[in-house]
Amino acid sequence: MTQTNNHDLLAWRLACILQKLNQGERLNPNALAEEFGVHKRTIQRDLLGRFSFLPLEKVDGLFALNPAYLGRITIRDIERFAGLAGLNGLFPGLDTQFIRELFDSRLQDTLDIHGGNYEDLQQRIGDFRTLQSAIGQRRLVRFSYRKADGDKWVEVAPYRLINHAGIWYLAAADRGQPKAYAFGKISALTCLDTSYTSDPNIESMLDEEDSIWLNEKKTEVVLTVAPAAAIYFRRRKLVAQQVIEKELENGGLIVSGKFAHPAQILPIVRYWIPHVRIVSPEDWQGEMERQLQAYQNT
Repeated sequence: MTQTNNHDLLAWRLACILQKLNQGERLNPNALAEEFGVHKRTIQRDLLGRFSFLPLEKVDGLFALNPAYLGRITIRDIERFAGLAGLNGLFPGLDTQFIRELFDSRLQDTLDIHGGNYEDLQQRIGDFRTLQSAIGQRRLVRFSYRKADGDKWVEVAPYRLINHAGIWYLAAADRGQPKAYAFGKISALTCLDTSYTSDPNIESMLDEEDSIWLNEKKTEVVLTVAPAAAIYFRRRKLVAQQVIEKELENGGLIVSGKFAHPAQILPIVRYWIPHVRIVSPEDWQGEMERQLQAYQNT
C-alpha cells in the first residue's frame, strides 16, 4: 500500500475519532482498535500523539474532550484537523504547537461567527461527567435546581446534555414529562442507583427538537417576513422547526414554526421589528403589541 493510501486511511480514522470526541463520547482505546482494525498501541498513539493539541481528559481509562469544547468543531474543521494530524504523523517537522494554535484560533472564529460566549465548565467537570455517566447507564439523578422563587429538589431521568447558544442544558424526564434544566443552575448533584427505561417518544422528540423548549404540545405560528429580512431566514433557520411556506412576489416570505410558549418566539419577533410580524395565532401578535405598549408607557 502506498504512503498516500496509508495517509488517506489514517486521516479517515482520525476524522472518525475526532467526530466522536466532538459529540461528547468517552472513548475506549480497546473498542476503537477493534472498530478500526488496528492495534491498541496505534489508537493510543493517535490520542496521545497525533491529537496532543486537543484538551483531552482521561478518566477510568476512557478518553474524552474537555466539556468546554464539546460541539464547537465543525465538520470542515474535523476534516482539516484530521488531515493535519495525519501529516504530523508522517512528517514530524509539522509540529504540534502549530496545530494547537490553529485549533485555538478556529474555535475563536466559531465564537465570532455565532456571536456568543460559551459556558465555562472548568469548575463543573465532575458534575458534567456524572450526568454523562448517568445518561449512559440510564440511572436517575437528583439535584437542587435554582429558581426565581427558591431552590427546588428534583429527581429526574436524564436523557441528553444539549448545548444551545453556548449554554448547556440537561434534557430529562420528570414523571414522564420532558423538561430542560440549565446546567449552571444545578447543584448538589447525585447519581442514584435506580435505573429507568428510555421512552422512545422522548428520544424521538429530542432528535427532532432544535430548541430547549421541551414540550410535546406545540403551537404552529405563521410569520410574514419582509424582503429586507428574507435573506437571513433563507440562509439558516432562525425560529424553531422553521419552514418557508411561500416566497412572495415582492421578495418576502411566509414562514412557519412550532413553539411551546409565546416567550419562545416573541423576543425573536421583537428583534426583527418592523420586518417580521405574527399572522397567526393573532393573540400572540396582540400580546407582543401589549408588551411593547407597556414598555413605552413606563
